[in-house]
Amino acid sequence: MKKIVGMVGLLAIIGCKEKDTAFLISNDKVGKLDQISLVRDLDLIYADDSIVKDTFSTRLDGANRKVKVFEKGGKHLLTLTPTDDSIPKIENVQIMDPRFTTEDGIGLNSTFKDIQDRYTIKKIVTALNNIVIFVNETNLYFTIDKEQLPENLRYSKGNVEAVQIPDDAKIKFLMLGWD
Repeated sequence: MKKIVGMVGLLAIIGCKEKDTAFLISNDKVGKLDQISLVRDLDLIYADDSIVKDTFSTRLDGANRKVKVFEKGGKHLLTLTPTDDSIPKIENVQIMDPRFTTEDGIGLNSTFKDIQDRYTIKKIVTALNNIVIFVNETNLYFTIDKEQLPENLRYSKGNVEAVQIPDDAKIKFLMLGWD
């Protein structure tokens, strides 16, 4: 009888334990923030954290463009870019803290091989100092510094193919785009 009561108690404890999603990235959610969150609600969503809005703008309409989210203690968590809609939502999320990871374990401490092992690469865009990797399975995209590439590709303006990127190339930026 004691064994049965013990098993029921253990199952109750295991069943009640929720998965910690404070640093989980999914297609429609990054930690506390979700795709339908409005910019005006950020102070409520991050009530225990600090919000810093970019008040300097060179745009003619003077709209704020970046919102930075800092953890209490000063750790930079996210940089958010709002939409230009009349009721702005979040258009783009830049992950700044390596504790944020996908369910597959991809985060800022991941490598190009990690990306290749978990996702199908849709497109690689070459920029001046970086390459940007877009994948099919998610709205995430990854930036790798060209310094991570072989020397003959670092200063090239041509396209970079996946086979040319070293497996151990580190992710520089991790972004999630919400249309």
